[in-house]
This record gives sequence, structure tokens and C-alpha cells, in this order.
Amino acid sequence: MTQVTVYSSDYCPYCIRAKQLLASKGVDFEEIKVDGKPQVRAQMAQKAGRTSVPQIWIGGAHVGGCDDLYALERAGKLDALLNA
Repeated sequence: MTQVTVYSSDYCPYCIRAKQLLASKGVDFEEIKVDGKPQVRAQMAQKAGRTSVPQIWIGGAHVGGCDDLYALERAGKLDALLNA
């Protein structure tokens, strides 16, 4: 299975939804918390071009945030990315 990385925050409902979708598919993912870590959030923002969480990478490709992840799922494209 492809490596998945999720930058998240503990109190973010979108982070929770994104992680629930990945967990429902049996995906093991690396979670990087940005709470109280401005340098980690800055690294995420530099890589993603966005400052909001979650920011999700699948196999090194930035797929975006929670809404983007669910859009891939609705389009039937998420499983192919996860199993690439």
C-alpha cells in the first residue's frame, strides 16, 4: 500500500473526517500534528501551498485537504491512488 501522510490538528473536525475515511479503508498513515508547532506548520504550508489542516499526501503526491480526499472517493479515484 502507498504511503499516506496527514498533517493534522487535534481539534479540527475536517482532520477527524479525513482520518476516519482513511481508517475505514484500512489505510495506515503517518500523522504529523501541527498543534503548537509553528515550524512544522510552516514546513507543511511550504510543501502544500496551503496553511489549513488537514493536508494529505498519498505516495508523495499532495492531494489536498478533507474535501479533496472525499472528492477523490466520490469520483472512485481514491482506491487506485492508495493501491498504486
